[in-house]
Amino acid sequence: MESHREPSSVMKEKRTDALRANDDSWIARNGGLVATHIAVLLFGLVGLFAKVVALPAIILVLGRTFFSSAFLGAYLAVKRQRFALATRSDYVLIVAAGIILAIHWTSFMQSIQVSTVAVGTLTLATFPLFSAVLEPLLFHEKMRFSDIVCALVMLGGVACIIDDFSFDGTMTQGVLWGLLSAFTYALLSLANRRFSSGYPASLVSFYEQATATVVLLPALFVLKPAFSAFDIGMLAVMGIVFTAIAHTLFIGGLRTVKVRTAGIITGLESVYGVVAALLFLGEVPGVRELVGGGIILAVALYSTLASTRSN
Repeated sequence: MESHREPSSVMKEKRTDALRANDDSWIARNGGLVATHIAVLLFGLVGLFAKVVALPAIILVLGRTFFSSAFLGAYLAVKRQRFALATRSDYVLIVAAGIILAIHWTSFMQSIQVSTVAVGTLTLATFPLFSAVLEPLLFHEKMRFSDIVCALVMLGGVACIIDDFSFDGTMTQGVLWGLLSAFTYALLSLANRRFSSGYPASLVSFYEQATATVVLLPALFVLKPAFSAFDIGMLAVMGIVFTAIAHTLFIGGLRTVKVRTAGIITGLESVYGVVAALLFLGEVPGVRELVGGGIILAVALYSTLASTRSN
């Protein structure tokens, strides 16, 4: 009787092809999550610039948006990307999003400058509380109880870290600026969800950040800051790597990741920020910071795994 077994080399090739197909399938299903996580890692390191570069928060953001929008504009031009938007209402909305972006980043930098990197990044992590309520209302979706629970648990993690709620202290000022940053971040992410299905992420980022640059430009003539070569170099790095690339990845991820899920993942930004502040600035976290960061990390991991199963 003849053997109908395939040669071992053929069987190995088939197994390899099957594994490769499974890998490709996983990447296709979860590429948005991967992009979101990389973007959040880069976002988490931005807070360091608020401490390292001795410039007012609004000037930091102006430099950030200037270099980012210039880089994105050049990138789109090289790719011969069409710059025109489809409707007049899209222009109005994207300009509004750019103004919100300017407020969001300025309040975030201000929060860190008046307090610490940990306070700024961790209060920003309350963003899911706002998006969990706003997203179902604006997009006519059912509000999920699990999203509310995750956001509240994450807020509990923030409460563990912040131990000074007196209104006359720098800690409270940092919290209030951080909450403003979180609220505007929720609004911005919802606007980006509206754009992510119809335009390339890089084009959305370009318009928003170019708008923010124009809005913030008067501050340059009012404050008249003195720039060193180091300052300009840091602003360029922050604008290109930690803004243009990171922001494009994040908006692109929203094509397949809901804002509420992305908001939970954004909680990792605070963990990255606390760790980076420890390594580069010597801001040593206490037990409360470690406990709160652990809660935030656990919720972000849970939300990511739940989104993966759903996809």
